[in-house]
Amino acid sequence: MTFDEKLEYLRNKLEMQQIERLHQQKLVCEGNLINAKCSLSFGKKYIRLDIGTSGRYMIENETGAIYGIKAYGVIHRGHYYGTLETVDSYNWGDYTAYSI
Repeated sequence: MTFDEKLEYLRNKLEMQQIERLHQQKLVCEGNLINAKCSLSFGKKYIRLDIGTSGRYMIENETGAIYGIKAYGVIHRGHYYGTLETVDSYNWGDYTAYSI
């Protein structure tokens, strides 16, 4: 897979698992489903992965490493979630990803 395909795979997986969690917790309504949509924003060093209107993860362009955020556009190196190669090793459905 190319880098862009891996990014799209992560975005789709994150969105599907967010929606799946909403169904499990019986929190499905139009507003929650709209806010479960994921989008990518591209920058020079990092790609921002947003859920709804909030930033959630940042991906390094050079390495594909996935981090949490401190503030929008600021990575939190203490919250590391693997790389684009290890996406399937995490559950992305909760507020933060956790290792399976």
